[in-house]
Amino acid sequence: MKRGRVNITSKCQGFSSTEGRIKRQKPGPLGSSLAQRPAEEWGSLPHHVVLHIFQYLSLVDRARASSVCRRWNEVFHIPDLWRRFEFELNQPATSYLKSTHPDLIQQIIKRHAQHLQYVSFKVDSCTESAEAACNILSQLVNCTIKTLGLISTARPSFMDVSQSHFVSALTVVFVNSKSLSSIKIDDTPVDDPSLKVLVANNSDTLKLLKMSSCPHVSPAGILCVADQCHGLRELALNYHLLSDELLLALSSEKHVHLEHLRIDVVSETPGQTHFHTIKRSSWEALIRHSPKVNIVMYFFLEEEEFEPFFREETPVTHLYFGRAVSKEMLGRIGLNCPRLVELVVCANGLEPLDEELIRIAERCKNLTAIGLGECEVTCSGFVEFVKMCGGRLTQLSIMEEVLIPDNSYNMEQIHSEVSKHLGRMWFPDMMPTW
Repeated sequence: MKRGRVNITSKCQGFSSTEGRIKRQKPGPLGSSLAQRPAEEWGSLPHHVVLHIFQYLSLVDRARASSVCRRWNEVFHIPDLWRRFEFELNQPATSYLKSTHPDLIQQIIKRHAQHLQYVSFKVDSCTESAEAACNILSQLVNCTIKTLGLISTARPSFMDVSQSHFVSALTVVFVNSKSLSSIKIDDTPVDDPSLKVLVANNSDTLKLLKMSSCPHVSPAGILCVADQCHGLRELALNYHLLSDELLLALSSEKHVHLEHLRIDVVSETPGQTHFHTIKRSSWEALIRHSPKVNIVMYFFLEEEEFEPFFREETPVTHLYFGRAVSKEMLGRIGLNCPRLVELVVCANGLEPLDEELIRIAERCKNLTAIGLGECEVTCSGFVEFVKMCGGRLTQLSIMEEVLIPDNSYNMEQIHSEVSKHLGRMWFPDMMPTW
């Protein structure tokens, strides 16, 4: 018992002394212990830890953090943080979007141009913004850029810039980078001579080229790229640049297997544009060489302009129609597009598409996704289509207004019948009522 009392007393004495020390400290908020930690402890964090933290911060927060201490400022300028950068250039008078501060742009050009590898420019519709992007490009003389993207949030932007100014700025990057692998320059005044410069300096590394709506490029210009850039795996262009020679160049033994070919079929003068026909043998040569290639076609045409398309078998895999397309055209797709994977029809008219859909289901054995907008299909025809496609339909987007009730099914029955054949719950899309 004595031993027990001694222990209790000693513990109480220890507690009281500790309590006295605690009383002398003023109580603080929950984070006070962190606040009381010496600043040197934060400043002495290892570089790799601070770097990891900085990678999760926005550029503005990163810049603010860099002013905390000299060590953090050093991390702020580590090359790894500047390999990927997007310049946002917008005019405050016409755009609500944020813009990269001019002082920061100059700092990047002065201290980090040689570190930039994955670069993009996002500009609004103002010519001044596009010209500012060109001015920055022309200063990247010591860069080793691997990917370059020029993005216009709205037209015309780059198309209103002087062509000589744009080409001169782009050529600076093409000449100095030497290792470009991905270029996205849609809706720009790029031309054939600048593509030759690109090929001369980056033919061994170029893998992706997107250049839809580039009116100053000719079929010969894009053919030059295909002839010499044998590592090209993805290509996006307008239909007027597509040719039999281009498909054969992409099918040569020296060329790697093409993975993705996107073709925009757009009428610059609606109702007056004449479209050429690609030979079936050229398509077949491409498929023999690259049997897994995705061929994506976006159509924005008037009905009478569809005449040259899908008269013969075409290995297209994804079809998107942004305007009305006739029953005849959809019938041709069912007959001549056996590789079709996805079909989206914006509008058709007031004639039911039952026969056309059933033909597509019969012949397009790879079809996994379909979307119908302003069209008409009877409920019976739609159920038959789904029954034939079965569970392979991973995406089925049909507006409720498209379906016409008949003697077999009404709108209350259609979702359960379709769900049964799909093997999952399905409902037609509803038009918003706000």
